[in-house]
Amino acid sequence: MKPIFQFHPKLVDTLKEYSAKDFSADVIAGITVGIVALPLAMAFAIASGVTPQAGIFTAVIAGFIISGLGGTRVAIGGPTGAFIVILYGIATKYGVDNLAICTMMAGVILFVMGLARLGTMIKYIPYPVTMGFTSGIAVLIFTTQIKDFFGLKVANVPSDFFEKMKVLAENAGTFQWPTLLLAAGSLAVIRFWPRHWQRHVPGSIVALILGTLAATLMHLPVETIGSKFGGIPEGLPSPHFPALSWDIIRNLIQPAFTIALLAAIESLLCAVVADGMIDDRHNSNQELMAQGIANFVSPLFGGIAATGAIARTATNIKSGALSPIAGIIHAVTLLIIILVAAPLAKYVPLAVLSAVLVNVVIHMGEWHNFGRLNKWPRNDSAVFLTVFGLTVVVDLTVAIEIGLILAAILFIKGISETTHITEVGESDDAEGAHHSAAGKDIPEGVLIYRMFGALFFGATDKLESALQGLKQDPDVLILRMRKVVAMDATGLNCLEDLHERLVQKGKHLILSAPQSQPLDVMAKADFLDNLGRENVCANVDASLARAREILGLPPAAVPHDPLHEEKRKIEILRKELAEAIERANNGGSKQS
Repeated sequence: MKPIFQFHPKLVDTLKEYSAKDFSADVIAGITVGIVALPLAMAFAIASGVTPQAGIFTAVIAGFIISGLGGTRVAIGGPTGAFIVILYGIATKYGVDNLAICTMMAGVILFVMGLARLGTMIKYIPYPVTMGFTSGIAVLIFTTQIKDFFGLKVANVPSDFFEKMKVLAENAGTFQWPTLLLAAGSLAVIRFWPRHWQRHVPGSIVALILGTLAATLMHLPVETIGSKFGGIPEGLPSPHFPALSWDIIRNLIQPAFTIALLAAIESLLCAVVADGMIDDRHNSNQELMAQGIANFVSPLFGGIAATGAIARTATNIKSGALSPIAGIIHAVTLLIIILVAAPLAKYVPLAVLSAVLVNVVIHMGEWHNFGRLNKWPRNDSAVFLTVFGLTVVVDLTVAIEIGLILAAILFIKGISETTHITEVGESDDAEGAHHSAAGKDIPEGVLIYRMFGALFFGATDKLESALQGLKQDPDVLILRMRKVVAMDATGLNCLEDLHERLVQKGKHLILSAPQSQPLDVMAKADFLDNLGRENVCANVDASLARAREILGLPPAAVPHDPLHEEKRKIEILRKELAEAIERANNGGSKQS
């Protein structure tokens, strides 16, 4: 029996056969991905409405915890672009202090999800839903970067999509050429940096260094981290627990669940991607518990929400990472950077960080899916476009909720359309010998109906419609259920009503070859006892025999087989041939 509480980090397993060679590979990978994470962490934080150091603190604290306690071998945790829109909205509406509380609440929710072993439930979120909101988030991130990319003179950018686009359009004439050229140049460096150099020197770091040098040496009139935020502190702050009240917690429950759900989806998607790249298998529940701890602890040190980062995880793997030690080294690398080089961060232009985020948007958006919509089932295309549109113009929470509901309704509709209930005759049935009615004597007053698919709330009307078309109820109704794969309470109730109606009229119901799941549902509800277990038969032959017994008819005559004698002769010849082959084989063995 498995214990109720299981907490087993992947790190424990990987250290059992860990070697100095493995550590060397992890150190190289960790340093590489740590350098890659630096500009991303600052850019994600600024776009989320907080200070740049909040992103670095998150990458250090949460990245360390997720790697050390998580359920994946090489995944990297930290701030990601998926959170930008949510965190910006929460910070704007409730304030930065309450954003920390909301993130901690999300951490508790994530831990409980992992503790309750709900990690595998994430796989039931349809692909069009996840890709729809991912593409929508990419569009929203891009809209948040228009101001810094073009250097627009806008004091406050609204969070609402249409209001935001209206304000940006009205202030389009205030763009600054130095800012635009610096941002465009930085983006070009990132995009066109040789791919084979990326492993050793990431393009984003090159753009960060060159852009900072250009702005500093040329005295470009562009906004920097120093001019907007006053720089970055040298080292981690002391932990601080925010003040709590029931009113605050009550107001933050919904956004906390949004953060938790998104963190769960992103982290497990990241884990699946990592598994595919290294041929491993992650522990989804352990990963959720680690994500929960990381999101609870990170805000205590001034951090924001964190989850698995797919791009940084891919960089980690391509750099040769072999264990969670690489993720820990990545966090330590970032800590060393802020301890040593924090004073230099104030010279970093916001336009360069904006270019970094625009590059993230280009890779993040599932843009190719728009070209595939006409090749997808229409239901999936409708779900994708609905989630995408709602994410952009309304809210991510609403988009996921409506997307899941719409996907569920369309799925139910699709499944119900696969359910068929038709009458079976003596000449139109092509099942196997015992399950077919073809060529068999079906007594007068006996009717056989074939059921196919799932008998559930979305399809029970088909059974009712089929039977309502009868001029009169048969004396014995046989429902052939061999291909009914599932049944729910509504389907059971439909059968119970049918049986009750037949009994009131002195008629009978026989079930032929029900599958295990429907049989179990009927047994637990005592329907089989009410029906009479003798009226549940293994096949059509047995069902017809039971029907004749109910009607007081003699057993059906066994049909004469005109090929019986020929079959008997062929069987005799087959046995004689087998015996001859065996004697020949035995003789050959003795001679050798």
